[in-house]
Order: sequence, then structure tokens, then C-alpha cells
Amino acid sequence: MRGVLRIRVGYAGGVEPNPTYLNIKDHSESVEIVYDPTRVGYENLLDVFWKGHDPTKDFSTQYASNIFYHDEEQRRAAEASKLAVESLLGGPVFTSIRPAGVFTRAEDYHQKYFLQLRPVIAAEFARMYADVQAGFDASAAAARINGFLGGFGGKAQLEEELNWYGLGPAAVSSLLRETRDLPPDCSCVQE
Repeated sequence: MRGVLRIRVGYAGGVEPNPTYLNIKDHSESVEIVYDPTRVGYENLLDVFWKGHDPTKDFSTQYASNIFYHDEEQRRAAEASKLAVESLLGGPVFTSIRPAGVFTRAEDYHQKYFLQLRPVIAAEFARMYADVQAGFDASAAAARINGFLGGFGGKAQLEEELNWYGLGPAAVSSLLRETRDLPPDCSCVQE
């Protein structure tokens, strides 16, 4: 999605310190999104959130549907989007809207999952960054490539951005092969 700069997966929403995947405690699996509000609006992110899961299912705390907000404007937008989804679906949704608290980064093997499954492309990031995981966390290119590899975005957008990623020929070839089934364009892209 244009305007999304960085994504990390982790745990949020609980009060117990130091959650891990094997001991998540009172937290939920969460995604931290850093974005440029001049390129993508918070409402656009909420729209992708609602389309990305079934909010009518009541999951355990670990997999709960949560929106964590950082200010009053985000809270109001989240509440309005929840009401709109409930109206559209004709009933309540099991999504909590809560203040953002501490976000704990998940273990390395959870970060940029789709990218890590492609060794040729992952090796390029190992070449680019002395600390690969810190590079994954900080890299907008890694976030965007991971999204494309996960089936998000369109071919036109990928081709437009391809030279910006700094990948070598083998990684570019692998990326294009792995994303050959992307649609020409994607309705979730903010122009």
C-alpha cells in the first residue's frame, strides 16, 4: 500500500511484560504500521484492516481483533469505521478499540515472513544490512517486497518501484517470478 513505510509484527494490548509467541500472556498478536499520512490516510488503513479478516468471529485473546489508537482523532475514526462495518454486516463485530500501549516486537522468524521464505531475495537483504533483522525492521523496501510476496499490491506498482529496492539481478528475477500472479493493479493502493 502506497504510504506504508514499515511494518513489524508483535504483541500488544496486555499488561504482562515480555510476551513471546510461546508465552503471549494477556497480549494479542498485532501489527505495528508506520505510515506517511500525506500519502495514505488512517481511514484507508482501517479499510484494509476490516477487509483483511472476519470481525464477526470471537477469537481468543491471542488472535483477537483489535484496533489500537494513538490519539483522539484515530479513536473517533476507528469507532466510526466499526459502526459502519456493523451497519454493513447487520450486527455486532468482535473488535476492540483501545489506546495503544507498549508494542513488543515478535521474534525474528515472524518478521517479513513472506520475504524470509524466498532465500534468494532474503540473501540480498543479508548483503545490504550487517544486522539483517534490524534491516528488515527499518527497511521500507523489505516491507513493500514482503507485501507483494504476500499477494498484496499490483504488478504495475511493483514494476514502478522495482529499481528503488536495490536488488541484484537474481533477486529481481526471483521477485518477478514469485509475484507473476499479482493483479495488474490493486484497489487497496492509495494513489
